[in-house]
Amino acid sequence: MHSILDHHDAMPRDADFVLDQARSLQRNAAAGDVPASLRGRKLGLLCETDDSGDAALFRRAAAELGAQVAHIRPSLTELSTLPDVRRTAYMLGRLYDAIECQGMASDLVHQMRVHAGVPIYDGVASPKHLTAKLADLLDGDALNSDKRRFVLQAVLLSTIV
Repeated sequence: MHSILDHHDAMPRDADFVLDQARSLQRNAAAGDVPASLRGRKLGLLCETDDSGDAALFRRAAAELGAQVAHIRPSLTELSTLPDVRRTAYMLGRLYDAIECQGMASDLVHQMRVHAGVPIYDGVASPKHLTAKLADLLDGDALNSDKRRFVLQAVLLSTIV
């Protein structure tokens, strides 16, 4: 399974869909009505340290939608064997409904994506990801971090629910 915005060459239609959903989430938040659409879902945050801004943004976006987020220290590296990557991806795919990989090599994330059976994100909360660029397209005077959170939530909802 792939995130709508896994690649920088995402179709414009996909970006429009995510933006429309982010705008809806932004309106709901302004009205004090954030849906707990991910209640009961478990997400994995695969990163070295969970105190980075990217990790905090991912946790907040998911938690506001009702999901539980577990921090997992990655044991895989670019030197890991393919069977190790397969086993790890398979196991994590059974434990979590989706997994955010931060600071991992793209080839490793791709292999995880192939074998996990759940959405695997490659730094979706990073300011370098397409989601951050889409956040700039949201209207209003909300903080940029809030706009990024709405776009991230839209991606989560469109790929998990």
